[in-house]
Amino acid sequence: MVKIEQEINIQWFPGHMAKTRRLISDNLKYVDAVIEVCDARIPRASRNPEISRLVGSKPRVIVLNKCDAADEAATRLWLESYKAEGVTAVATDCKSGKNVNRVLSSVMGILADDISKWREKGMVGRPVRAMIAGVPNVGKSALINRLCGSKRAKVEDRPGVTRGKQWIKLESDFELLDTPGVLAPKFDDRDVALSLAFTGAIKDDILDIETLAMIFCERLAEIAPQALTGRYGIEISDGMTGLQILEAIGRRRGFLVSGGEINYERTAAVLLDEYRSQKLGRITLELPGGE
Repeated sequence: MVKIEQEINIQWFPGHMAKTRRLISDNLKYVDAVIEVCDARIPRASRNPEISRLVGSKPRVIVLNKCDAADEAATRLWLESYKAEGVTAVATDCKSGKNVNRVLSSVMGILADDISKWREKGMVGRPVRAMIAGVPNVGKSALINRLCGSKRAKVEDRPGVTRGKQWIKLESDFELLDTPGVLAPKFDDRDVALSLAFTGAIKDDILDIETLAMIFCERLAEIAPQALTGRYGIEISDGMTGLQILEAIGRRRGFLVSGGEINYERTAAVLLDEYRSQKLGRITLELPGGE
């Protein structure tokens, strides 16, 4: 596979994200644990190191959300990897509610000693307080709405919707602090930035979507060529560039402009949208161990 040499510049750190860093830091003292929500398709890229730095040693549960969009075998590998590291992790699907009930029980599990001490001190009924944190568009608000059984947190399928903190009280003596999504102020790792862009955690309107789609074609040709051949009915041969694959998709779909030229922008938008909406199948872009 011939790699695209053109660099794609991905930098996105709106002012509200700088505010979110301060919000997380200032409010950690009010919570007992942190629920860090990640995208099961990109578990590594969607774990912002900035959140880890801010949270420090505070007890934490990792939630691999959108597991319905990820490869099941890959998700199992990630859960096994976290377990081997002594990290509590749960794979959830907020659309169906799969495993959502395990999130709170996992928090209770890592706080078992603290809860026991509260009871010994007569602090019966003291609510467990947890902060929900994560990068944009990983499903934090959808998780909260599932947990509380109502649409208390604003949910939209685009990054950067939640702009301020909000406390949400659950019936089970549990309180959640919702925070806006926060990205690192600088993407030093190109692969991390690209993975976030592929899944929609970074707004498309700040990106060169055509170049992004070409790079995505190359990634899929390496890890899941059947997704492209099966969905679009194209053939992928050794040495094909991302541009050639994108052109084949555009031509097959009939996305042409006057003169028979490929409508690259439309083709790119459709490809990325169909990945994000699972029309290409359940695809995980990262595996444990740096693979």
